[in-house]
Amino acid sequence: MKKLLVVGLLVVFCALTACAAPKNVIFMIGDGMGFEHVAAGDYYVHGGEKGSFDWMTPLAMSTYSANGDGYDPEKAWSEFAYVKKGATDSAASGTALSTGVKTTNGRIGIGPEGKPLRHMYQAAEEKGKATGVVTSVLMAHATPAAFSAHNEKRSNYEQISREMITQTPIDVLMGTGHPEYDGNGDKLDADKTAADKRYVMVGGKEVWAALRNGSAGADADGDSAPDPWAFIDTREEFQALGEGDTPKRLLGLARVEATLQQERDGDKNAAPFEVPFTKTVPTLAEMVKGALNVLDNDPDGLFLMIEGGAIDWTGHDNQSGRLIEEQLDFCEAVNVVREWVEANSSWDETLLVVTADHETGYLTGPADGEWAPVENRGKGNLPGVKWNSGSHTNSLVPLFVKGAGADAIVAMATSEDPRRGKYMHSTVLSQTIHAMMAN
Repeated sequence: MKKLLVVGLLVVFCALTACAAPKNVIFMIGDGMGFEHVAAGDYYVHGGEKGSFDWMTPLAMSTYSANGDGYDPEKAWSEFAYVKKGATDSAASGTALSTGVKTTNGRIGIGPEGKPLRHMYQAAEEKGKATGVVTSVLMAHATPAAFSAHNEKRSNYEQISREMITQTPIDVLMGTGHPEYDGNGDKLDADKTAADKRYVMVGGKEVWAALRNGSAGADADGDSAPDPWAFIDTREEFQALGEGDTPKRLLGLARVEATLQQERDGDKNAAPFEVPFTKTVPTLAEMVKGALNVLDNDPDGLFLMIEGGAIDWTGHDNQSGRLIEEQLDFCEAVNVVREWVEANSSWDETLLVVTADHETGYLTGPADGEWAPVENRGKGNLPGVKWNSGSHTNSLVPLFVKGAGADAIVAMATSEDPRRGKYMHSTVLSQTIHAMMAN
């Protein structure tokens, strides 16, 4: 009933505003990125003079799952511990954002009753669009999986990655989880790469072998013939993909185990950028530039989900310095998208959504037992922060929109929070985009 109401309201809105279906939809998720994470990154880069997303329309979004207790704006600000309870996980929140249906924690593209749900990429495929999923963490991790696969358990990585690689018509997949490299991007010995468990993120040994020899891939264009993946894994290949000719389908797996940079060795509580980066893996921005260059060959348009996944990992580990690194890496990827729209498309035909699936770490300013904003300590300085949890919270998260259909999304933000202002439920955001794409 709620979904029908959303669609009905959107139809009325579009009738009044001549809202058209966007040709391109780019959906960016900072996993675990709360309002204070954004503020921390902005203070470090800009010193509080401006924000990274000032050029977009700001809103807020609730994220609770089907087995959560909802979100109460008054309690969220009057009871400090309130948001520590009832939080979603990335599987349920990603599924809600992709399908427009809330589900229980742990499920990937599966509803509360156990039935498969229709992903946003599937709606795009039905319109003939090119589709892609890009992440800075494991390709089969919860958020990218929740936009491309169906499984009862997010931990069934081998099943999920096999579906993504061998069954979906998606045109671009990028992430980490390379079975032959460790967390620093160093090549593993043959005895270590022989272990079956190292291949769960790439569909198992047989799928990995097929991917490497160029035979893995489902029918992506509807002609009943397999469309194998072109495969890349070096940083140079990712960088080269951003310019010139591209393959029909592309799977890129960075030469690293789990995250592009967040799990590299060195003092993991050091100041931002103090520990040298692993230079053999691409940045998220480089991955996104390549993905767009592949997908924008389709005259019908594109759908691309991009995840800055390791923001969440820094929140779980309470790593203030590496939070800044990951936040800025995500913002750089957003800037690549902005540049692509303005150089190769337009805001009249492209919708950009930037949001989070939930907040991680309960990040605040340095106050005890009460909420306080992150402290601005000047450009280039680590802001004053305090981590109040190592888990997800039920806090509202930021939502920024720009481009074709943005006004329709803004119109659907009908709830009010005393501090964050207008907000909507994650499912309303997804349902609104699904409705626009159906036009």
